[in-house]
Amino acid sequence: MSLNITNIKTSSDGAWQGDNPLNSAFPLLILQTILVLFITRSLAFLLRPLRQPRVIAEILGGILLGPSALGRNKQIFHLVFPSWSTPILESVASIGLLFFLFLVGLELDLASIRQSSRRAFCIALAGISLPFLFAAAVSFILRRSGFDDEVPYGQLLLFLGVSLSITAFPVLARILAELKLLTTQVGQTAMAAAAFNDVVAWILLALAVALAGPSGPSSGPLVSVWILASGLGFVAFMLVVVRRVMEWIAKKCSSPAPERAFADEAYICLTLAGVMASGFMTDLIGIHAIFGAFVFGLTIPKGGEFAGRVMKRIEDFVTGLLLPLYFASSGLKTDVAKIQGAEAWGLLAVVISTACAGKILGTFAVAMMCMMPARESLALGVLMNTKGLVELIVLNIGREKKVLNDEMFAILVLMALFTTFMTTPTVMAIYKPSQTTRRRSHELQDTSQPELRILACIHSSRNVPSLINLIDATTSAAAKPTLHLFAIHLVELTDRSSSIMMVQRARRNGLPFINCFTIPGTSYQIAASFESYCHASRVTVHHSTAISALHSMHEDICHVAEDKRASVIILPFHKQWTMSSGRGCGGEGDGNDDEGVENVGNGWRVVNRRVLETATCSVAVFVDRGFSGGGLDSPEEAAAKKVCVLFFGGADDREALKIGCGMAENPAVSLTVIRFLGDSCDESDEAVLSEAKVNLAAEDEYIEKKVAAKKVVEELVSIVRGKGFQLVVVGRNGAKIGDMEEHQADNPELGTVGDILLASTATGTSLLVIQHHDGKEMKGKESVGECSV
Repeated sequence: MSLNITNIKTSSDGAWQGDNPLNSAFPLLILQTILVLFITRSLAFLLRPLRQPRVIAEILGGILLGPSALGRNKQIFHLVFPSWSTPILESVASIGLLFFLFLVGLELDLASIRQSSRRAFCIALAGISLPFLFAAAVSFILRRSGFDDEVPYGQLLLFLGVSLSITAFPVLARILAELKLLTTQVGQTAMAAAAFNDVVAWILLALAVALAGPSGPSSGPLVSVWILASGLGFVAFMLVVVRRVMEWIAKKCSSPAPERAFADEAYICLTLAGVMASGFMTDLIGIHAIFGAFVFGLTIPKGGEFAGRVMKRIEDFVTGLLLPLYFASSGLKTDVAKIQGAEAWGLLAVVISTACAGKILGTFAVAMMCMMPARESLALGVLMNTKGLVELIVLNIGREKKVLNDEMFAILVLMALFTTFMTTPTVMAIYKPSQTTRRRSHELQDTSQPELRILACIHSSRNVPSLINLIDATTSAAAKPTLHLFAIHLVELTDRSSSIMMVQRARRNGLPFINCFTIPGTSYQIAASFESYCHASRVTVHHSTAISALHSMHEDICHVAEDKRASVIILPFHKQWTMSSGRGCGGEGDGNDDEGVENVGNGWRVVNRRVLETATCSVAVFVDRGFSGGGLDSPEEAAAKKVCVLFFGGADDREALKIGCGMAENPAVSLTVIRFLGDSCDESDEAVLSEAKVNLAAEDEYIEKKVAAKKVVEELVSIVRGKGFQLVVVGRNGAKIGDMEEHQADNPELGTVGDILLASTATGTSLLVIQHHDGKEMKGKESVGECSV
């Protein structure tokens, strides 16, 4: 049944009154949004094992919803995507696109682009110039084949050149993080070159739109000149006047004034209104609304908290809900069936070949001239060939301006899909820095080093005080000069725009305290805390940041541990206890009350388990339940530290005992060693225990317990509760005696004893669970690690 568009209502009267909701605008938009989200998220889940960025799933989802797949069934297609709903869907999608381009401008830091190396600048320039030359050749071929002779050659060349030369900066950043290349020479060069490429691409696109814009009775060369002049004036006004206003607003929002909360709301609303006002102005000029939003994003200062606060307010709604609608609207215009005949498919092959050859060869040649190795140069060329949403924006604008017809539009969309899809597997095949790092680190580990090296992982600034107290308790004053502490801040990489900002700020990952005071928020607090600790003690501290998806975070941790030759990795438990919870228990609680317990996510629990499985050194899981004492301990508070080592037998327990004896050398620690006697004893256990007895100070205690088999767990909990220990050190896979064998662990990463104590003891008792690693087990561990990389 055909509908009169003028009679379309916003909402329906409901099915009970005989009204079809799909004939009303808002219910139909809800159904379309649900369908788009379901398709794109399902494809993203299916493509995750291939390590593909989400943009691939979104482009594919749009194509599947369009005439290429769903549109083959005309009845279903016109039911879900009737022609009258297209302007509504595109309007909502355009709002999402407007704010997404604002986020892109917010991500790009013009100051960092100006500071880029000459090599990155030359590589970016080559990656733009050669594809433009190839685009000229493709445009000539299209002209000879009779492609749309009415389109001026200059307009066609500009749109083809921009589409072939674009590098999708946000997509590239996520691919680099997924492949663990962010901290490599290839990754840093690619990020810097892609940022410069992004800015140049937007300038060229603005030029192309200005030249293609006039199509009415007032069209002519003079109109294009006025559009360009007005556009340049708009950009100058934004970067000179509006930028200073936004700097003042960002400074006001960072001040500790009591009315800051109200001011934040007002200024953020003003900023969002500024996005739409800027879009309206560029649309009025005749360029495109998205350019105004992009330029407005460039005016906001990147160094303070304001940019991150604005981004957090809108990024989930924009990228998660509205932006997929833009991919759907693009897919509705993409009909692969328009590519008919051998000539059209040959043209597709030519476009893909020239797109790859221009970008890869241009980048490869200049990178080789800059003395980069051949493999790295080739990998850099493939990375710079990444396309994404910006490519779709260019193609959609070209289609709107009648520069690209339906056939050429479909060809270029498939080109963008193919070039982005090939990036990850191609780079993985030709460039594998992790294996080189592993070989080099094993060679280094053979040399004898007297210093102690600890790799400590951090989720947030809340982990820092307890970690510093633990390091202080573990090492004596004499051992601190030989201690190297590698503190690594673990940051989850997501599809949010804020992850891109974190990626840019952490491109120098692994270097100690480089520009740490320019990093706002949590990373700044962590870096500042460790620098203060470094000055206050004689410990050498190296702070770095690892930004990665949770499913591969363990690889980063293990690679850093090998590269730094760490003897032990300290992992924070995936639950955190607040201080109020500890005081509430008063040291006598049962530990079963979850009040004051924060679960930072089961994803981090999986990370810990994978590190325990693949690490090539000893691993300690630290359960902090008030060990920080609310902050850094004073000497008086530190003197009260009561530490207990529980010994049942086995390699992990022996390692735990050695760590406990190391703590006993610290005068601020009072150590108690409790050995539970089993039916049999091991010679290695006896040797370690005999040595420990000799080295214990007079104020330390050594206790042996022989407990009935059915009361081991009860006695264990009773001892730990009654003594009021602040830290209990246990082995993860120690010997099991008595009714311990019947215990089903809820937290296998803590082992049997650790899980029993976590569930039964007071909140004020922290746990350190040790897993020993022997050099003889290196081969077995390496095979596990190789499979995970």
